[in-house]
Amino acid sequence: MKDQSNMEKKEKKGRVTLILGAASLIAGLGSSFQYGYNVAVINSPAPEMQEFYKQIHEKRYGPISENLLTLLWSVTVSMFPLGGFFGSLMVAPLVNKFGRKGTLLFNNIFSIVPAIMMGVSEVAGSFEIIIVARFIVGICAGLSSSVVPMYLGEIAPKKYRGAVGIIPELFITTGILVSQVFGVRNILGNKEGWPIMLGLTGIPAVIELLLLPFFPESPRYMLIQKGDEKNARKGLQRLRGCEDVDEELCEMRMEEQSERAEGRLSVLNLFTFRSLRWQLLSVIVLNMGQQLSGVNAIYYYADSIYSSAGVAEDHIQYVTVGTGAVNVFMTIAAVFIVEKSGRRLSLLIGFCICCGACILLTVALYFQTKLDWMPYVSIGCVIVYVIGNAVGPSPIPSLITTEMFRQSSRPPAFMVAGMVHWISNFTVGLVFPFLERGLGAYSFIIFACVCLATFIYIWMVIPETKNKTFLEISKLFAQRNKVEIMAEAGDSEIKGSGGENSEQEIKSTFF
Repeated sequence: MKDQSNMEKKEKKGRVTLILGAASLIAGLGSSFQYGYNVAVINSPAPEMQEFYKQIHEKRYGPISENLLTLLWSVTVSMFPLGGFFGSLMVAPLVNKFGRKGTLLFNNIFSIVPAIMMGVSEVAGSFEIIIVARFIVGICAGLSSSVVPMYLGEIAPKKYRGAVGIIPELFITTGILVSQVFGVRNILGNKEGWPIMLGLTGIPAVIELLLLPFFPESPRYMLIQKGDEKNARKGLQRLRGCEDVDEELCEMRMEEQSERAEGRLSVLNLFTFRSLRWQLLSVIVLNMGQQLSGVNAIYYYADSIYSSAGVAEDHIQYVTVGTGAVNVFMTIAAVFIVEKSGRRLSLLIGFCICCGACILLTVALYFQTKLDWMPYVSIGCVIVYVIGNAVGPSPIPSLITTEMFRQSSRPPAFMVAGMVHWISNFTVGLVFPFLERGLGAYSFIIFACVCLATFIYIWMVIPETKNKTFLEISKLFAQRNKVEIMAEAGDSEIKGSGGENSEQEIKSTFF
């Protein structure tokens, strides 16, 4: 009976409570949704917006050349990933100063202000406002793409950390889908509707600004970085829905001991720590693999693939919405898959599917004009790729970043991950049109090679992190990094090698 009572207590502590669920959904809606929405929001109304650019330029300076219009539109598109890069640089200073929840609330400035700017751009008769606003909302996306996974990873129980960790990606894909639906010409993707469509990005930010203050700050941040055990305990009790949170607090204290010996880490000295080498390399490889795997190129090619398969031009927008719906559905499925199969297997399956889809798509595009039925194979490849990407490459890297690093190293690690993510995103956007012009269908062979290389790296290096504490995960990497972690689970003291070298031992073994 006693064992059964203990089991029931453990089950209660590890469940997803209403507070945890609501905090996750509000953070996802108010922040991650912005990223997805603004990635795709200017795709459908692009012709109408470019016509607006033409009219404004003609009023001021006379007719605009095609080259200048292309340049202005390219700048408008590229401002978003550029803003994302600068947003990623702000992650560590802000999360250390304001906390995880505090940074998410502060980040709403970078959503509400540009939403107003873009909403009034047509009335103001200025395309420059749109360009500046795209940069500012990019900062919002750069911050949210790191801070939301960090916040959710720290407040989730280890049993459900994988499922909760996929919520940001779920809202990113939902944001893409919503912008695709709004972009249908009969809704807002028209001459009158595009300023409203751009301005709607501020609504989720207002909802987050109103509701998120009622939810707890990350207990790990409160205890380890602020030294506030009282509020850390109170927040953890609310998140877990029970009074007994001593076991989790004990595990946090073990980290706190190492943090005290280690001090706060910056991005620069993060690269000098032997105990973090493979974690850091893994984060770089996963984020590069995610962005360079061809996902943006697939979406770029999608419209021409649908067109060649005989889909009427007016109906392509609906097929695009259907593809977005498949993406959302598979991301929902990934919430359950990642907890059942684990992070490592999800990544391996995802990159394997993407690699196969890229190779098959290359063949299908080559024979597209020679065989009548081949365009349908191309459509199948696009859908299969979207499914594979949603299972692993898209949602897992940010979750793994949260899990592989502990409290002091997590913010600078997310800064590195964010910088790699946005530089890779920007590079693909810049280079792919030239690749497509020079190599055509063969450009997907490059993406297949990236997927294969990432698959091999994951197979050889990345361990399974499912149902493990942050300390247990750090021990998995200790052997590869050739360091030793001396902390014992269940003991809040940190054991050195003794004598005057004890402090040195702590410094070489802890993050």
